[in-house]
Amino acid sequence: MDDDSYPKTLYVGNLSRDVTEILILQLFTQIGPCKSCKMITEHTSNDPYCFVEFFEHRDAAAALAAMNGRKILGKEVKVNWATTPSSQKKDTSNHFHVFVGDLSPEITTEDVKAAFGPFGKISDARVVKDMATGKSKGYGFVSFFNKLDAENAIINMGGQWLRGRQIRTNWATRKPPAPKSTPDNGSKQLRFDDVVTQSSPQNCTVYCGGIQSGLSEHVMRQTFSPFGQIMEIRVFPEKGYSFIRFSSHDSAAHAIVSVNGTVIEGHIVKCYWGKESPDMAKNPQQVGTTSR
Repeated sequence: MDDDSYPKTLYVGNLSRDVTEILILQLFTQIGPCKSCKMITEHTSNDPYCFVEFFEHRDAAAALAAMNGRKILGKEVKVNWATTPSSQKKDTSNHFHVFVGDLSPEITTEDVKAAFGPFGKISDARVVKDMATGKSKGYGFVSFFNKLDAENAIINMGGQWLRGRQIRTNWATRKPPAPKSTPDNGSKQLRFDDVVTQSSPQNCTVYCGGIQSGLSEHVMRQTFSPFGQIMEIRVFPEKGYSFIRFSSHDSAAHAIVSVNGTVIEGHIVKCYWGKESPDMAKNPQQVGTTSR
């Protein structure tokens, strides 16, 4: 196991100007031994922030859970994992962020960096992992210093093959580190065991909506084909939604769980069970009419 896959450095932001490195170390060492604390106050217009490095990943993870949203000297601090702590000197929120989707499970952050590196200088890259299992969620983000580099990466990398899958690229929709107030439609809470029982076992149709622009059959096929054999796709671009019929109920359930809440063509989409329409049921090869 690589040490890199278990980060030990935290970003601590939105600090009061009265906070010192000594105070931060006093607070964070209550959770676990800290190796260092580096305060960044280079921009007078921005709030100070710092990086706290722990000796052990588990202590850093515990500190992240315990300290994010806590008030220090009257200000609610934001705590997150630091990316490339040794070289990061500034916040990347003003950089240009690319969403990368449909990643194979084995793709690492280093693979993403290597794939997108030729387009320009990258300030940050990460594959998003499930905090509980440590496994990839199948998407990630790449940040560029230069907008033109990010645009070229989106144009040229969309549809390229990485480890046996065609990846999707688009502008990332930026969310705050702790999106407590942003309505997420409960998308992160969907569980396969719940979704699979929400409709009859004969229903193999997924509704995918919220795509105000860029909706096409090709985009839907590219997005949903990893989850199983697709029998039929119906798109309604002017209404921003589509119906995707799979060969099995389980495939459709996996698709709903995985795609709901993700970004397609720059829009956060909603997925749930579609209704079986008479048109779609006409096809005698459809599982819904043959697997009673």
